[in-house]
Amino acid sequence: MRNILIMLMSAICFIVSAQNLSDKTNAISLNLAESKNSESLPKIEWQYPKMNHTNSKGNKVAINTIIDSEKLIKRLTLTIANDKTGKVMTSRDFDIDSITYQFNVDQSLWLPNGTSSVQISATNIDGVTVSSTRRISVGKDVMDDLLAIDRKDYALLFATDRYDYWDDLVNPIDDAHAIGKTLEDLYGFEVEIVENASLEEVWEKLREYSDRKFGPQDQLMIFFAGHGHYDESFGEGYVVASNSLNNDRARTSYISHNRLRGVVDNIPCEHILLTMDVCFGGTLDPSIARNRGPKSYEISVSDMLVRKFQKKTRKYLTSGGKEYVSDGIPGKHSPFASKLLEAYKTEGGDDRVLTMSEIQVNMENLAQVPRFGAFGADEALSDFVFIAR
Repeated sequence: MRNILIMLMSAICFIVSAQNLSDKTNAISLNLAESKNSESLPKIEWQYPKMNHTNSKGNKVAINTIIDSEKLIKRLTLTIANDKTGKVMTSRDFDIDSITYQFNVDQSLWLPNGTSSVQISATNIDGVTVSSTRRISVGKDVMDDLLAIDRKDYALLFATDRYDYWDDLVNPIDDAHAIGKTLEDLYGFEVEIVENASLEEVWEKLREYSDRKFGPQDQLMIFFAGHGHYDESFGEGYVVASNSLNNDRARTSYISHNRLRGVVDNIPCEHILLTMDVCFGGTLDPSIARNRGPKSYEISVSDMLVRKFQKKTRKYLTSGGKEYVSDGIPGKHSPFASKLLEAYKTEGGDDRVLTMSEIQVNMENLAQVPRFGAFGADEALSDFVFIAR
């Protein structure tokens, strides 16, 4: 059978020392000495950790890679070395059968304090070897300036297209599922989608996330798709829940932007992005302010990410300002969701990191200009980033 997944667990212990950082997210080396006739190379995709250099609070570290080859895999090797000297501390070949085209390495390693170089090498039947490396630092002395290996990204998506008192919509739930799948597949987000939530269900779910524990570098994206409303008399915008009344002059059955900002700001996650594909979504910011342009960094990708994660993030992205926005053609995504998906599918380009500034550039030609900005406890130079697998 062409696709065979073999799940393996092992523990490896050795001693290494510290070394400087590398910012490459997919360091791959080739050995073509044995054969120059191979038309296709084995592909090594790291599921975990994503970045080339990360840190771990504990000595027990999990790694997960998928090796995929159009030609039979002849040999697969895990090598662990002293990252400073390059001296190999341990190396092992995996047992593979004669018809293996795909292999999943799922390992639990015990690493000592310091920096370890963990390399996966795959050799196909033509003798072509592809290698990919991750450097993992362990110990309190290397914690401050590295990405955490156990950091996680979460997405909570509210989508409503069926209403008790408002006209139904056609695309919000499909949009949410498409966005959620893209975030899962390309960026490794843990995604939860809440469909057609009532007013009470929205607040209950947000309370649930407010009671969660998040790591210092974890990120949370909250997304709303559906009807929105703006009240000129109150000077405030609202998200319309599935059971919101159509003629509620007190607006008590709506989700006010003012309360939403406060509740989301209070969630104990350091890095939050609030995205809203609803009418009048831009009124989330009383001043309807636009975010500043991209910052100029002359540092490594890893250093840039660490700098961003050291700042508290409260960003928003909405499909428009103080205006109605299009739900789109039935069976297709809304214009805002389509552009957002396009941005996600770029996977951040060469550095594999998609920033809010890059998303903003991708949306500039929409007829209804999206709004970018900050709210609550946001700090200067912070950002919400999407790190591709």
